[in-house]
Amino acid sequence: MSGFDNLVQTIANKGIDNIDLSMFDGQTKEKLLNDVGQEYLKKGKLSDALKIFSMTKNKEMLVKVGDDFRKMSNLNNAVDAYVWAGAADRLIELGDKCLREGVMNVAAKAFKAIGDAEKLAKVGAECIERSKFDIAVEVFALLGDTDKLSAIGKTCIKDGNLHLAARAFHLAGDSENLSRLGDFCLKEGHLEHALKAYELANNQVMVNFIKQNFLK
Repeated sequence: MSGFDNLVQTIANKGIDNIDLSMFDGQTKEKLLNDVGQEYLKKGKLSDALKIFSMTKNKEMLVKVGDDFRKMSNLNNAVDAYVWAGAADRLIELGDKCLREGVMNVAAKAFKAIGDAEKLAKVGAECIERSKFDIAVEVFALLGDTDKLSAIGKTCIKDGNLHLAARAFHLAGDSENLSRLGDFCLKEGHLEHALKAYELANNQVMVNFIKQNFLK
């Protein structure tokens, strides 16, 4: 094993965060890092490989890391690797697959990364269909679809998910429905939820009413 190979092994064993490479010129440092990344990849240390190749901006190897993450069903990290690689084709393919298979959080993450509003809207609609309202809220907030957010908020009230209802109305800028949510929560005795809803609605009268009469 050459001296360079020994150095690569030493760095890989010690960890990149614990090594100072400032004494090397840029070209040597980049080769060292890429070789360390290859070593991590061979050992299945994909997170370490991702970190290294993102530092060297090695797009080809980042795609390889993403593919390996997919084989391990670690789809969130696969998306991260493809994003670093700028691999829009991989992101579209993975996003479409996740949309078909109901892995909505990863589909949303992939389509968000490439800025595909049309596919994000499909993810949001599918999330509503599957009652995955938490993801739907984030998707439609990203798209700025206030009507969908308010509709989801109303559904969440019916389902008893008061925290998510408040978030949906808040992201929609829907003060009227926030106050209505506060009224509902107050009637049902959910004082903390009521207070939060009124605060988000900037309904200071009802905020003061609750604080002065119930939370002393």
